[in-house]
Amino acid sequence: MSSIEPHIESEKLAGAAHEAARLGQIEDAKSLFAQAAKAEALAFAALGDDKPRTLGILAVSAGALWYKSGELEAAEQFAHEASRRAALPQFARQELRELLQSIWNEQAQREAGISFVAGQVLVSVKGGEVVTGGAPLDLILGKVQVVQNLFYRTAEYLSELPLRLKGPASKDIQDRYRPWLFQSVPGSYQFAVAVQKPLQHELFPGDEIEPEFLTEKFLEILRACSEDPVEGLPQVVTNAEYRQTFLKMTRNLAPTGKSFSQMEIRGAGDRGPVVLSPVSRKTISETLRPPSSPTQPREAESILKGNLRAVDLDKDWLEISVDGVTRHVTGLSEAVDDLIGPMVNHDVSVRVKPGKGRQLLFVDIEQEE
Repeated sequence: MSSIEPHIESEKLAGAAHEAARLGQIEDAKSLFAQAAKAEALAFAALGDDKPRTLGILAVSAGALWYKSGELEAAEQFAHEASRRAALPQFARQELRELLQSIWNEQAQREAGISFVAGQVLVSVKGGEVVTGGAPLDLILGKVQVVQNLFYRTAEYLSELPLRLKGPASKDIQDRYRPWLFQSVPGSYQFAVAVQKPLQHELFPGDEIEPEFLTEKFLEILRACSEDPVEGLPQVVTNAEYRQTFLKMTRNLAPTGKSFSQMEIRGAGDRGPVVLSPVSRKTISETLRPPSSPTQPREAESILKGNLRAVDLDKDWLEISVDGVTRHVTGLSEAVDDLIGPMVNHDVSVRVKPGKGRQLLFVDIEQEE
């Protein structure tokens, strides 16, 4: 039997499964993913060892489809069996190991009696000071905080809530879309994020966004921010205020190249990660700061580099220590709490423009590594 026909069938079924998931038809999506996995497994079995790269792609695809179907035992069994083929390339073995770790995490979650949304988001930090299985604690803690805030912001956007400028996400949002951190397979430094299902469904109205849709939208927003912030992002995030916030939070995830060089974020089993690099950070900054024109000249701006010492969004100011001298900056009305708050006591770059007298007006802020 040729491997082409079952692979084409698998692609059709997987496409239908993703569409069902997008529409919130979770059980239909799982059934379609299972059918797609069976077809892809047939394609993998039918392919000879003379095409190792194609063999690896089919193996990872079939394992991921089993995983997305929620049939963890079938996914685990396939991953082990596929890994035993001598012709399987190294990249596929690594991705199957990562998939197995995600499966084991979910199995442990079930045994603990805690329910999580199907699928996890894998975050990998590479280069610079990062080593296999280890990274500076302050670096990772900062990125984990941004990931959590991005999840909550995505949930608020999908729930059509007004953009929150101050304070944490509401208790309802935190209870319904609570992210957890899990270990992943060592390879540079990696961790997995899973969203816990709400403990008491009756507390929430029936028109709430399904948690299963949250991780998919989270990844879609990150990809648009990093790959096509000018044209693609407005199609994914229609609210301009939310677009600005998502862009700034994604920029905070991206490296400057000093402490680390790359961050990859993808759904467990997905082959195409969202890749954040110093180039991504620069592209997002340029998008947030459009060029001046003869009709709209940019006012003289400068950059303050130092340690962010204090922020008061209610009184509309921040203080930054630059070479031991405290500089007072006002005009933070458009800044959001969970974007700027985690930067306190960290080195930052604050873009300012002159106000009345010696007043400095806030334009933008980025955390340094």
